[in-house]
Amino acid sequence: MSQKPRRRPASNETRRPAPDTDKSRRGARSHQITFESRSRAWRRHHGQMAVDSLQRLRRRPLSSLMTMMAIAIAMVLPASLWLALGSAQLLDSNLDDSARMTLYLNPALSESQAMDITDQVRGERDIASTELITAAAGLESFQQRLGMNDALAMMDNNPLPATILVQPRSRDPKAAQALAERLGKIDGVTDARLDMAWLERLRQLSELGRRVVLAFGVLFALGVLLVVGNTIRLAVESRRQEIEVVTLIGATHAFVRRPFLYVGVWYGLGGGILALILLTLGRGWLSAPIDMLASGFGSHFTLPGIGFGGSVLLLICSTMLGLVGAWIAVSRHLADISPR
Repeated sequence: MSQKPRRRPASNETRRPAPDTDKSRRGARSHQITFESRSRAWRRHHGQMAVDSLQRLRRRPLSSLMTMMAIAIAMVLPASLWLALGSAQLLDSNLDDSARMTLYLNPALSESQAMDITDQVRGERDIASTELITAAAGLESFQQRLGMNDALAMMDNNPLPATILVQPRSRDPKAAQALAERLGKIDGVTDARLDMAWLERLRQLSELGRRVVLAFGVLFALGVLLVVGNTIRLAVESRRQEIEVVTLIGATHAFVRRPFLYVGVWYGLGGGILALILLTLGRGWLSAPIDMLASGFGSHFTLPGIGFGGSVLLLICSTMLGLVGAWIAVSRHLADISPR
């Protein structure tokens, strides 16, 4: 007889798994990185690199101080020339007041006629101010300056004519010369004297000083770039193996470059602070002898300080030079030590 196959128990029957309605159990999901998370990670890494680079400089205080001092010296020299040029420009602005034109009037004119001519001159264009010095006032001033009161008192007539001091608006020698020729043709004016050649020479020296300051500034800025670049190059070489390792695991050049850029920023900022200290000490050291020298000539002169704006500008320039020098050095040597 043929035997019928036994039926397996229901408990041993193959069961189909029920569909899983929970979407969270369907496997790994892809997470999208948002801009906020990227920005937060970027800021956090910048803060870490800034602190880490500062700690590295603190571990080598002597070499770091020497590098900052070299940067400070390179910043002090053009800054000192800039302050000296500012003093010369201040002196130039003071001397502008003495760049006046003198109109000598006819001695036969009365005081009222001299005042009428003064009003006529005042109405001319390109004139900032006028001042009438009568013949009597001129003689009195002459007596006080020379101390010849008794001798001049014996004279019957006053030999000095009335004069008009004219302050031109323009400091251009050609424009002032044209104005002097025009005023000299006024009736009652015998002579118009203008001496601005010395002022023009002073302005030429001032322009030469500006160019010298610019040239020295560029040269010392290149010196700062070389100092920072050479220091950063040595730092890159000392961390060559570390850079190769982080590059192998996928670090970008920006990631590798970042700590060295902060080193350059700290070098530049420290050099700028030391430069401000040196400028302050130098101003205090030179103020006393310069004041004594000026008092010997009967005047008062004070060395100008760099001020708040100049201090901020100096710190910004030194920091940017440190950053640029570090950038150039790292970009130059980063490709040479990339793993092959």
